[in-house]
Amino acid sequence: MADKPFIHPYIPNSVPETKRAMLDELGLGSVEEIYAEIPERLRFTGTLDIPPAILSERELRKHVQGLLDRNTSSVEFLNFCGAGCWQHHVPAVVDEIINRAEFVSAYCGGDYSDLGKYLTRFEFNSMLGELLDLDGVANPIYDWGDVAGRSFRMARRITGRDKVLVPAHMSPMRLMEARTLCQPEAMANSTKIRFYGWDRETGMADLEDLSAKLDDSIAAVYWENPSYLGTIEAHGAEIVELAHRHGALAIAGVDPITLGVLTPPGTLGADIACGDIQPLGMHMHAGGGCSGFIGFRDDDPVFAQECPLELYTVMETATPGQYAVGECMAERTSYGSRDQGKDWVGTASGLWTIAAAVYMALMGPQGFREVGETCIARSHYAARKLAELPGVEVKLSPSFFKEFVVSFDGTGKSVAAVNKALLGHRIFGGKDLSADFPELGQSALYCVTEYYDKADIDELVSAVKEVTA
Repeated sequence: MADKPFIHPYIPNSVPETKRAMLDELGLGSVEEIYAEIPERLRFTGTLDIPPAILSERELRKHVQGLLDRNTSSVEFLNFCGAGCWQHHVPAVVDEIINRAEFVSAYCGGDYSDLGKYLTRFEFNSMLGELLDLDGVANPIYDWGDVAGRSFRMARRITGRDKVLVPAHMSPMRLMEARTLCQPEAMANSTKIRFYGWDRETGMADLEDLSAKLDDSIAAVYWENPSYLGTIEAHGAEIVELAHRHGALAIAGVDPITLGVLTPPGTLGADIACGDIQPLGMHMHAGGGCSGFIGFRDDDPVFAQECPLELYTVMETATPGQYAVGECMAERTSYGSRDQGKDWVGTASGLWTIAAAVYMALMGPQGFREVGETCIARSHYAARKLAELPGVEVKLSPSFFKEFVVSFDGTGKSVAAVNKALLGHRIFGGKDLSADFPELGQSALYCVTEYYDKADIDELVSAVKEVTA
């Protein structure tokens, strides 16, 4: 038995005869020849300190379940933390459809693996475009921060300018991702990110500061609605007008679940919109349920030409009068042109595109309006009740959708202490803002969606009252 070769039960083509046939086809003597171009100094030659492979499917499932059981999730606890990944209700039909074999298992790299994905993605693009009031929508990838960076690079290519203005209270995580995509400023083709201020009383954009910083080097002005701190931005149209007055593009960062009650970015005049479809039918999955979208105006072909992500459209087939859905202008992407593509693109979140398509079709305009109104009603109820507690204050504008800033300065307790104590009540408190926004003191970003009802909110308020006493 010791002389038998190891054949991994979960990795295809691991049978020695199959490996040998593949190497022969390539004209190689061994696998080592594949790695020959990697210098020895960069290659690990030791033995990895990892446990032995678990070959039994039953034992593997038991091991993984044991790891998962260490977690404490929002199934067992009430969760009032959002900050980029939010707990919304996911209708059962969404899970049912995305777990169909033709959707969940097959990679979509071409017509050979379509199996209905192209049509579903086209329907997603159509519905999201209607929500955004923009004619062009690309296939989503990764998350909001990623597509923000890609939108900034897109604006740079369109305008030939190399700077983008973003609000100083942009999500720190989104900002880090965008900076990575935009490359270090020492690089020749970097897109440079600059900041404009925000009003500490309202949480909205400081239009005076924005106007002072706009000049002919600015490729785009980016704003978020709602902002990372939860405030509904009332100056969207003015931001667009200021950007266009200086020849810059206007890029809106948008939470799409708000668009049943808030004005769409296209209606405000935005040239590009980006955001995350996670609220549209995706469980949080420990942060893995995110997927970033890019939408754009289509009156000028340059926007489609410079969008780096996949585009799907309806086209006539070789049979007159017969139509099919296929990829449009694939040469723009890294799939079509590899290193010469506009940006790297992938299919990492393609399944979430289908989930969002099912969710939007199920909800319809009335459903989006109702979920938006419910989020506003419940979050405002929570804010009002929390603000009644001694030493607790709700900061910034009273105009918010589902997230709001709660200050514990008056209680003499830190956010960390409050959140730790709330765990004893089986509650996840708000996102601690004290490190990223020290000007807000000991404040947390609380999130209340349609997922939680009055009884849940009252339980939160009662717990906060006890732990801050």
